[in-house]
Amino acid sequence: MINSQFWQGKKVLLTGCTGFKGSWMTIWLNMLGAKVFGYSLAAPTNPSMWEDMQLETLCAEMCYADIRDYARLESYFQQVQPEIVIHMAAQPLVRYSYQYPRETYEVNVMGTVNLLDAIRNTGYGRAVVNVTTDKCYENKEWLWAYRENEPMGGHDPYSNSKGCSELVTAAFINSYFGHPDSQTFVASGRAGNVIGGGDWAEDRLIPDIIRSFSKNESVSIRFPNAVRPWQHVLEPLSGYLLLAEKLYNDKQYYVGGWNFGPLDSDTKTVAQIVTQMCGIWGNSASWSRDGNDNPHEANLLRLDCSKARMLLNWQPAWNSQITLTKLTLWYKAYFAGQNMLELSQHQINEYMKDTQC
Repeated sequence: MINSQFWQGKKVLLTGCTGFKGSWMTIWLNMLGAKVFGYSLAAPTNPSMWEDMQLETLCAEMCYADIRDYARLESYFQQVQPEIVIHMAAQPLVRYSYQYPRETYEVNVMGTVNLLDAIRNTGYGRAVVNVTTDKCYENKEWLWAYRENEPMGGHDPYSNSKGCSELVTAAFINSYFGHPDSQTFVASGRAGNVIGGGDWAEDRLIPDIIRSFSKNESVSIRFPNAVRPWQHVLEPLSGYLLLAEKLYNDKQYYVGGWNFGPLDSDTKTVAQIVTQMCGIWGNSASWSRDGNDNPHEANLLRLDCSKARMLLNWQPAWNSQITLTKLTLWYKAYFAGQNMLELSQHQINEYMKDTQC
């Protein structure tokens, strides 16, 4: 799938690199031989993959700044002159977006505007991947999986802001980057519920489970019947890398939106996932239903990934059992004080072997 030789020496500007997905992407790009130029706020959680593994040392250069600071962002583009841009900077939490909607829209919408306008004004960035979410679609709670041409929407501020980010991306493609003479080619990646070792965010299923299990406490689950497309973090990251490579080489053919989700068999309820986790973790791990009144979240959400499968030759490699086993091993190793950078690199190598990268 991924051509390791392509990435050797490529200058990649990665926004949001200090977050969960950004940390894994930083490690992977470094392993591929790319020159990573990070642009992000300081690591947002404690503990933090970024800080614990000292991932700044894997970057050619790092700029700690806000994606809403356009002048700083454009200046960094001029300084770095990237060939490839992967945009992950975001406010990624649904419940947080209910409390802080303005911040959520500023980061997720105007942050995307700032990034694309910096590319437009500087001319740097041949291949650009804007990372959004499966929640960008207008969710009708139907049984069918969403395809890339479905309408954007979103009930809550987070989901809606990501739908807006997709619309902004489409507008910039149509207005500026779709011209035959354009040297910039832009796509967006829409992933399902991404899980894996190193996620410590509040109000996310796996971190909540791990925090409870590590204290020998029963984990409280808000929406046990909610159905989500669960996938290991390396699955969509492989899609973003492959998409960037195709954009760089084959240009216009790969412009636009792309879904990266699991097999239909791994679209499961929260209850199924937490029950699997209890069995893998052991030590009499258990869960119970949260009886509190919680803000609305989508109940049923699935992705149709036929486009990526047919045109990118991308498909998921790890099913839910492998995924949950890998992330449980990661967290248990963390609590045992092992070298987590080496373990993370090992899991990436395992994934690349399983996908014959």
